Amino acid sequence: MTKVFIYEDNKDRSEALISLINKQSDLKLVGHSSNCANVASEMKNLAPDIVLMDLNMPKVDGFVGLKRIKEEYPEIKVLLQTIIEDSDKILECIKAGAEGYILKNDSPQKLLQAIKDVMEGGANLTPSVAIKILRSLNQNQSKKAIAETLTERETEVLELLSLGKSYKMIAADMDISFNTVNSHLKKIYEKLRVNSAGEAIRMYYN
Repeated sequence: MTKVFIYEDNKDRSEALISLINKQSDLKLVGHSSNCANVASEMKNLAPDIVLMDLNMPKVDGFVGLKRIKEEYPEIKVLLQTIIEDSDKILECIKAGAEGYILKNDSPQKLLQAIKDVMEGGANLTPSVAIKILRSLNQNQSKKAIAETLTERETEVLELLSLGKSYKMIAADMDISFNTVNSHLKKIYEKLRVNSAGEAIRMYYN
């Protein structure tokens, strides 16, 4: 069962998210807060698998919370929540370690799918943000260095991950099995010495 923590300062939105998570048999809500003032202790004591992180909150906002989580608990996945698609801000958050983001007006089904995709190793991104990431890739020499480390197929998997595609979508695009995608990812993680898709993508364009 996937353990979820919610950071959201809007009471109605928070209650809606809590209700949605509590209705899912494969998700367990372990806590929620209106800001990230106590993020370190909350992550330590409640140990969620994934955090739904509002970016704009009082006192300590989501970006600061994201950085604190990734500095101390990099294995915890962070899915951003934002009202508008500010691709520059989202790209900054992806570089800081976020696994992806959702818009607050997205449907509950899309949110649940995003959680599933991120937990399966995907990076939940829209095309506009993915384009900015690819531009960053093209402007940075680390892409060439990593491409020399990985095989052609492994590089293709990593590029598709950077577009926000899940394992199943990558399998369909490359005409290979889900298990083969998983095998490629394990080799990528080993070669790059990382533990998640988010870390691999960051290495690819940082």
